[in-house]
Amino acid sequence: MKARVIRHRDLVRVPWKNGGGTTAEVAAFPEGSSFENFSWRISMADVASDGPFSVFPGIDRTLILVEGGDLELEVEGIVYTLDGTSPKLSFSGDDMTCGRLSSGPIRDLNVMTRREQFRHHTRFVESGVALLSEQTVTAFLVVLDGSLDVTLGSTIHSLQRLDTLALEATHDLILLSGNGRMILIEIAPDASP
Repeated sequence: MKARVIRHRDLVRVPWKNGGGTTAEVAAFPEGSSFENFSWRISMADVASDGPFSVFPGIDRTLILVEGGDLELEVEGIVYTLDGTSPKLSFSGDDMTCGRLSSGPIRDLNVMTRREQFRHHTRFVESGVALLSEQTVTAFLVVLDGSLDVTLGSTIHSLQRLDTLALEATHDLILLSGNGRMILIEIAPDASP
């Protein structure tokens, strides 16, 4: 099985679609795609001030708070609070969304898939065993805190905080060991009519 480590320190920052900040692209498909034509995209953003989110028509999004204080997201007039207890929210990229920082800058992990092409699922995992769903075509493990080793077959990949392991679909068990917590991102074809 092919796997590739993406070190956080090697990520390149690019401007947000709306120009209001910067983001570091972790991975996108197809490779080299722009904000207008990606099929899926994973990125990390540093947010230092309140403001509107870029609109992404036809895109499903999940935002995960990875460090900093609370983040209030107002999505089409409804306010959601992302914090240590509830750090994740899924919403439509079509929706008018605005972020407000309640206690200083934050860093978030953003997963986006283009509807009718792909869909995504995210879950938190710790030391133990993970298994990908049968429909998954590609997956990513992002270390949120601590450090973890990911064993695939006879290969051990050592990851530090905010490092990512990209891996192709597998039905094998994925062994996770260490003292940290990860987010597992699975991307699958969108089979909806």
